[in-house]
This record gives sequence, C-alpha cells and structure tokens, in this order.
Amino acid sequence: MRRVSVDRVKPGMRVGRAIRNSNGQVLLNAGVVLNDKYIKRLALLGIPALYIEDGFLPDIQIDDVISEETRMKAITQVKNLLHAHSKSLGGNVHDNTSINLTVNDIIDQLLTNAQLIVNLIDIRTMDDYVFAHSVNVCVLALMTGISLGYERPKLFHLGMGALLHDIGKIYVPKEILDKPGSLTEEEYAMVKKHPEMGNKILSNSPYVSSLSKMVVFQHHERFCGQGYPNGLKDTEIHEFAQITGMVDMYDALTADRCYRKAFPPHEAFEMIAGSGDFLFSYSIIQPFLSNIAAYPAGTVVELSTGEMAVVMKTSKGYSLYPRVRILYDAQKRPLSNITEIELLDYRSVVISRVIQEPDVPSGNHQISNN
Repeated sequence: MRRVSVDRVKPGMRVGRAIRNSNGQVLLNAGVVLNDKYIKRLALLGIPALYIEDGFLPDIQIDDVISEETRMKAITQVKNLLHAHSKSLGGNVHDNTSINLTVNDIIDQLLTNAQLIVNLIDIRTMDDYVFAHSVNVCVLALMTGISLGYERPKLFHLGMGALLHDIGKIYVPKEILDKPGSLTEEEYAMVKKHPEMGNKILSNSPYVSSLSKMVVFQHHERFCGQGYPNGLKDTEIHEFAQITGMVDMYDALTADRCYRKAFPPHEAFEMIAGSGDFLFSYSIIQPFLSNIAAYPAGTVVELSTGEMAVVMKTSKGYSLYPRVRILYDAQKRPLSNITEIELLDYRSVVISRVIQEPDVPSGNHQISNN
C-alpha cells in the first residue's frame, strides 16, 4: 500500500485504505477497483491523494497510531467547534467535555501503542484541511510529549492546546485561507493575527487551561525570534508551544494544499531536522523525529547499490534506517528470490532516492516469489 497523488492514479488501481470525508462517511471502501468515473469524482471532491494497494506489501498491515474511530470523532468535534464560533465570531469555548474525553482517549491510545511510528500521511479534502490538521497536530504533539517523558497532566494540557491551536482562523476569510496564489502583505497580516484571535476566544474560558491557551498564543513564535505575534525567542517560548509549532509545520509540509503539492515525508523530515536552534530547540526535534518514518511503509526507493526496494517497516527511533524488501537488482531486473534487509545493519547501504509515479513498477508479480 502506498500513497499516490490523485492526478497520478490510473484506472485499474485498487483502493488500499477507505476514503472518508470529515463527517466519517465512506466515499470509497478499501478494495474498490478505480475507474475513470471514480477518479474524476475524487478530484472534484478535492481529494488530493489516496492509498492504493499494488501488491508490494500484501502481507503487511500498516496501522495508524490512533484508531480511525477516534480520529474521525476528533475531526468532527473540531469542525463543530470552529463552525459554532464562526457563526458568532467570538464568545467563549463552552463546556467541552466531549473534547476533553477525546484528548484523553488519544493519550490512552498513544500510550498503549507506544512502539508505533507514524507511517501514514492523513488523507484530507481541501475543505476539511483545518479540521484534520488540528487533530494531526494534537497527535504528533502528544507523541513528542510522551517521548520527552511528560506525565499525564502535562500531556493533557499540551494535547488541548495543540487541538485548538488554529481556532483563531475563524477570523480569517476563507478566500484567504484557500487562496491558490501568493498572499498580499495585507492578507498575510490578517493570517498572522490568528494566534491572538485564538487566545482572545479562549481567554475567559474556564474549560481551557492557561497552559493550553499559551500554546494557542505562541505556536507561531520561533526559537530565533523571527516568529509572531511577539517575536519571542529561545526560552521565552513555552516548550508546549514550540512542540506544537514544530509539528504544525511538519503536518502542513506533508499535506497537499491549494497552492502547492505536499512535500514527501523524507523531505519534510530533513527540513525539521535542519531547523534545530533556529526555528525550534534541538531538545524537542529528535524526540519528535524518533516517532516519524522518513520513508513510510510502502515507499518505493532506490538504494545506493542501484537496487530497487520497497520499505517494509521502520523501528521507533531509527527513522532513516527502515527494513526494505529488495525487488529489483541494479539493472532493474526483477529478482526471483526476494530478500529483506535492515538498513540499520547495513550502514554502507543507504536510500539514494524515492521513486515516484509513473516510474514505480507493478508489484503484483513480485511478492508471489517471496
């Protein structure tokens, strides 16, 4: 199973993971064979990419770090909350018991699945971006907090702040948020107000802690002092806010947007890795990246030996050294005896590039020889 941009999907490909909208409704089930009608419909609905099953990993189940039910519940709650506030353009966050329960549920699942690593990039429609993004940022921030050894109360405050970090965007006109081209200075100035607006919405709410409000207010501050709204730097920025800002950037980079295509996970990984003590403190970067597969399972790669392989799995803490299944030799001839190696044990062999459509061969005839 691998993620393929909808503009590179072809009739005959099989859906590898169910496609849903933000209401949890299934648009296409796993196993459905795509045709022209389905592909055109997905494009019209703003589905930027989907997971397809091509036979490379029929024996591997790729698990999300939280259940699909919990993810969809959280997305719906964020959607309802933002819609409720957008109608009134303000007011306090009222009793948010359901959101509290969902954040605690996410924490429970992440603690239970502590050895899982992020292998899946969430598929979201363009219209549902803010809601799905908020949930992803919550999950990624909590995984980082767990790796830092945070106890339960700290995880809860971090998770709530991360989930609500973009609530201030209800004040930003949709045509600006969804603008396909570059923003004008005036438009960008309006976008930059959303942390302050979010803090204003939450300021008098007894249901959101001061630590969570701090996350909302500071998540665009940067270690070097070049962030906003106050140009804070280094330890002036709360660690919760730095974590949320870092994972906010990673999730935004790996998502398709109306103005650009998603960056591949390994490129986003490198960008975050290279931002230490400039955008974010080094102390939070490694704990975060230890939870991320730079090359998610199903990624087709070329090795430094010239051989072609597919990534099988990545062990937590070894993001750049996955287990790979070698399918083609250096001359790109299919192998009759397919082997798997742990790149962690073969440090002289590295991934030289990721192979994208349309250069990915069909995998169906390969796995049967394993």
